Formats: sequence, structure tokens, C-alpha cells
Amino acid sequence: MKSFKPLIGISVGDPAGIGPEITAKALSQVEIYEICRPLVVAETEMMREAIRFSRLNLSLHPISSPGEGLYRFGTMDLIDLKNIDGKSIRHKTISAEYGRASFEYVKKVIELAMAREIDATVTGPISKEAINLAGFHYAGHTEIYADLTQTKDYAMMLIHDRFRVIHVSTHVSLREACERVKKDRVYKVIHLGYDTLKRLGIENPRIAVAGLNPHAGEEGLFGREEIEEIKPAIQEARSQGINVEGPIPSDTVFSKMKGGQYDLVVVMYHDQGHIPTKLIGFQYDEKTKTWGSISGVNMTCGLPIIRVSVDHGTAFGKAGEGRANPESMIQAIKIAAKLASP
Repeated sequence: MKSFKPLIGISVGDPAGIGPEITAKALSQVEIYEICRPLVVAETEMMREAIRFSRLNLSLHPISSPGEGLYRFGTMDLIDLKNIDGKSIRHKTISAEYGRASFEYVKKVIELAMAREIDATVTGPISKEAINLAGFHYAGHTEIYADLTQTKDYAMMLIHDRFRVIHVSTHVSLREACERVKKDRVYKVIHLGYDTLKRLGIENPRIAVAGLNPHAGEEGLFGREEIEEIKPAIQEARSQGINVEGPIPSDTVFSKMKGGQYDLVVVMYHDQGHIPTKLIGFQYDEKTKTWGSISGVNMTCGLPIIRVSVDHGTAFGKAGEGRANPESMIQAIKIAAKLASP
């Protein structure tokens, strides 16, 4: 019997951004076809244009359902939603038209995954401003997936090699983020992180929980959230056999994980997790004015389907020029394939 290759649905993101380009570049790598069967959701002419300006040797195979795909290297299987005129994309442009198209790509891969027609989903970068202009009032992919799959308990995880963080809160104000640090939520996020690491093949995940306040509150001198909310959540998780420690001051916990002491850090708010992860994964070269590396992925834990995403935005400034780095998209597809494999 041939080895199982999961079918991965890829929504390319905003048409005016770098999503179509990095998708095409990722699918020009033979290694992707060795581990999965990629299916793109976009427009045929838009992807043809991305292939052209990226100077790739790929042909297109438009289909109406996943079962019609060829899934062979050198041919991009694609479901064309016919949302926009793909021949005249206005790159670097924020518009309601493109926001609607990018939302429809996401909606389609979610529907296919929920119907079990595909095994996992991978998302390219969307413009939050564009999708809101189009009337879809979401803070980002995470909230779209949670809503369309009717998921109540979910969390965002960022992954860069062995550096991983999972968030108690994400797209809210810092004031609201502090208010969301509650025992039940911290406990649920610890569990979501533990379950995800097990699925990634880590037998006994070592989890650290970051403090919210400076010095993790210094025993109440700088805040009581650690005493009243975070510690009780950790104790409850420990009672269930989870290897978890904390709260640990956030100015040291990431160095400890980078050094190999932990497999995951539970962070309390968006930037507490995003800044250290992107500091490691994003490498900017001032001399060339380019990003030498844009690596790392974003995944949503707790969903009934698999969702992995690039960990960067639309990069409108370089869109349509053929110089976008596909590293994060390649990593996202690889992790989705691993999660979807038996």
C-alpha cells in the first residue's frame, strides 16, 4: 500500500498581498508533494499571474471538488471561486473586494474540512482591515475559524522549530487582556497546549506558564493575578498529571525554553508571545533592506479541524514583485501534514 498523504486545503489570503506568491513558491518545492496533496483555493488567473512574476515552472489544474485533483508535482490543483478578476490584481491595495475574496477562500477550506473532504487547512495572510471593509467583522483568522466551526474553547499557538508559545488572549486591548487572565481560561489553555504537543509527537510535554506582571508579581507586590488566578490553574493542571511549572517571569522564561528546558510557554497576552517568537524567526538585513528569514507558523488549538497559518502579514510593500519569502508557508504545510497524518 502507498503511504497516506493528507489532503491539505490552502486559502491563499488577500489577493493584493504576498499570499498567492508564497503559495505558488511553496508548491514549486518537490518536498511538499512527498508529504501531502496540496489543494489551493483562489482564482485561476490570479495564481497564473503569481506564477508568472515569480518565474516558476508550474501548470494549473482547475477543479470543482477535491476528488478531481491530480496532486502531482509541477501541477497546481486549484478550486476557482471566481470572486474577482484575477487578470488585473491591484497589488498593495486594501479593498473591500479583496477582503470579501479572502474571506471566501477561508470559508471554503473550513467547509471542506468540516465535511471531511480535506484533512487539514493552511491559511495565507489576510488583511484584517480589508475583511472588515467587506462586512466581515472579525479580528483575524483565529476568530473566523472559531465562529464558523462553532468552537468555544480555542487558543493561538506560535511555533518556530522547538520554540512554542500559546496565548491566553490575543486580539484585544492590553487592558482587556489583563482582565481575561482568569483561572479557568489559563487552565484551559494549558490543556490545549498539552494536547497539541502530544499530537505533534512530544510524549511528555514540559510546559511553563509566564507571569502577567513584572517579576511574576513578586508575591503580590506588583499585582495579585499570579496568586489568585495563574497559580491555581497550574496546580489544577498538575493534579491531572501535566508537567507544568510557573508562573515564571516573562523576562527569563523564553530564554529557558530556547535553551531546551521547556517545550511550550503559556503566555498571557498577544505581544508577550509574539515578540520573542518573531525576534527568533524574523531576521531583517539592514544592508539589503530584505528579510533573510521569515519563519514560524501560527496554529489554532482546540478546533474540530486542523488549521495552520503563516506567521506574518500580507506584506503589501513587496506584493506582486516576486521577492516574497515562502519559508513560513512551507513550514505551515509541513506541520499541517504532520498533524493530519495517522
